[in-house]
Amino acid sequence: MKKATRSKYRQEFSGDHLFDYKDPSSLTRFVSDGGKITPSRISKLSVAQQKQVAAAVKKARSLALLPNGMPAYDTFGRTEAISPVPFEI
Repeated sequence: MKKATRSKYRQEFSGDHLFDYKDPSSLTRFVSDGGKITPSRISKLSVAQQKQVAAAVKKARSLALLPNGMPAYDTFGRTEAISPVPFEI
């Protein structure tokens, strides 16, 4: 038989709270400075809520509402784009 366990922390969001990808200001709370999504043990979210946040952050990133990572991470090791138009001296 399964034992009932108590949660170590109080959740800040109710179970029916929806995380919206169109609100990047609220989603930045769950993204670190390096661009990684914070784990549920730090953000104090349940497993279902963590999945919702991850999906919302990924959707917001694909729509360019949130950055993919740090500026140094985004541009490191990539060559600059060369214009196909020839230049004149």
